Amino acid sequence: MIAADWHIDEGGGPTLHVSGDWTSLALGDAEGRLGAQAARSLVVQRLDLSALGRIDAAGALLLLRSMAPDADIDFGEREDLQRLIDLVRPALESDTAGKAGVTGVLGFFERFGRQVIGIADDAYQMLVFTGQLIVALGRTLGDPRRLRMTPLVAFMQDAGINGLPIVFIMTFFIGAVIALVGTNLLTTLGVEVFTIQLVGVAILREFGVVITAILLSGRSASSFAAQIGSMRMNQETDAMQVMGVDRFDALVIPRILAALLMMPLMTFCADIGGLAGGLLVSWVTIDISPVFFIQRTLETVDIKHFWIGMCKAPFLALIIAAAGCRHGLMVGGDVQSLGQNVTSAVVQSIFMVIMFDAIFAVIFMALDL
Repeated sequence: MIAADWHIDEGGGPTLHVSGDWTSLALGDAEGRLGAQAARSLVVQRLDLSALGRIDAAGALLLLRSMAPDADIDFGEREDLQRLIDLVRPALESDTAGKAGVTGVLGFFERFGRQVIGIADDAYQMLVFTGQLIVALGRTLGDPRRLRMTPLVAFMQDAGINGLPIVFIMTFFIGAVIALVGTNLLTTLGVEVFTIQLVGVAILREFGVVITAILLSGRSASSFAAQIGSMRMNQETDAMQVMGVDRFDALVIPRILAALLMMPLMTFCADIGGLAGGLLVSWVTIDISPVFFIQRTLETVDIKHFWIGMCKAPFLALIIAAAGCRHGLMVGGDVQSLGQNVTSAVVQSIFMVIMFDAIFAVIFMALDL
C-alpha cells in the first residue's frame, strides 16, 4: 500500500497530479493538506491521474471536492476510474445542493424552481419508462416464451385474489351509503323507487372501478415499489443485469400483466358488492324486496354502464402497476429512498386514477354514452 500523495502545477491552469493509493486506509493527511490548499483559493482546473494507484469511493469523493466542478480529468486508459467518478459525482452534487440553500424570499423561489425542475424531470423519466415498457411488452408478445409464468401467477394471487374480500366489503358499504342517501332524498319527492337506478348506475359506471383502482393502488402499487426497491437496495437488480437477465422481463412485465388480468375480475366483484349493499339498504329502509330490486335493475339500468366501467379497468390497472414498478426501480441504496418512492408510487397512482377517470367521464359525455 503506497500512501496517497499529490502536487499542484500552477502553470497553464492549476493541475493536480496525484500518485499512490487513494483509498480509505492510504489517504493519511491528504485531506487536510488539500483543505489547506483550498484555503488559498487555488481552484484546480485539471486532474492528472496517470500516476494513480488504487482508489475507492472515499478517494474519488475527496478528489472531486478538491477541484472545480467543470475541471478537466485525464483518465488515460483507466476506464474503471471514469466509472467510479461517474458513480460518486451525484453524491457530491446532492451534497452541494443541500449546503447552498437560500433562506427568505429568494429561498422560496429557489425551492419552487427546484420543484418545477423536479416535476419536469419526473415527467421525462415517466416517458422513458413508458417507452421501455412498450418495447418489453412488444418483445413478450412477439416471443411468449419470455414470459415468466411462475411470478405471473404469484402476483395474480397476491394482487387480485387476495384483494377480493376487501374490495367486496368496501363497495358493499359504498353501495349502502349511496342507497341510504338516495332514499332520504328521493322519498321527499315521492320517487324512492328510483333509488335502484341511482345505485345501479353509480356502482356499475363509476364507484365499482374507481374504488377497486384506489384499493389496488394502496395494496399493489406500494407492494410492487417496496419489493423492487428492496431488491435495488440489496443490489439484486445489479446482479441480474450482470447475469444478463432483463429487469423488465423479470420484474416489471409479470406485475403489469397480473394487474391487467385481475383488475376486471376485481371490478366485477366490486360491482356485485355495491349492488348487494344497495339492495340491503333498499330492503330495510323502503321495503323494496330483493326480487323486485334485481328485476328493476335489469329492466332500467342499461348494460352499457357495466361495460363503460369495465373498459376503464385495464387502463387504470396499467397506470397503477406501472407507477409501482417505476418507483421501485428508482429506489437508491438507503431506507429513506425506499420510503419516499413507496409513498410516491401510492400518491401518484391514486392521482392518476382520479385524473383519468375524469378524462374518461368527459369522453363518454362527448360520445353521449
